[in-house]
Amino acid sequence: MEREAYDRAVSSCLDAVYRTALNCCRNPQDAEDVVQTAFLKLLESETVFQNEEHVRRWLIRVAVNESHSLWRSFWRRKVTSLEDETLEPVFSQPEHSELYDAVQRLPVRYRETVHLYYYEEYSIREIAALLRISETAVQTRLLRARKKLRQQLKEAWK
Repeated sequence: MEREAYDRAVSSCLDAVYRTALNCCRNPQDAEDVVQTAFLKLLESETVFQNEEHVRRWLIRVAVNESHSLWRSFWRRKVTSLEDETLEPVFSQPEHSELYDAVQRLPVRYRETVHLYYYEEYSIREIAALLRISETAVQTRLLRARKKLRQQLKEAWK
């Protein structure tokens, strides 16, 4: 990849890739590692990209794959961190904080799908391509995630 195109990709996609990695990893240090790996793979890639959106989708796909690989690794399964501190965003309204906490308590597959749909604003078709699952599976995950969120938030409001 040319240096100019790479620099443009970094400046335009860095935030989205980092947010996706942080959502998957739940740890800023791991998310940074995943982002670094994704951009290294982009630099080494010989893929011909059609446009910036194609690059963005490719990077998010690599970030999701790297996050999953990180969670499957022997090291991750056998070692626990002494400081499992995550940087949580600060919200001006308590309802937003409760919703964020509820989304973070969802299982990974639902959390990823909710993040890509609501925060990154991808369509169901695009999420299906990114996660390499069917559109029906994406719709099912969103439906189940909403149901779980509804249950969690009802309990929080009572």
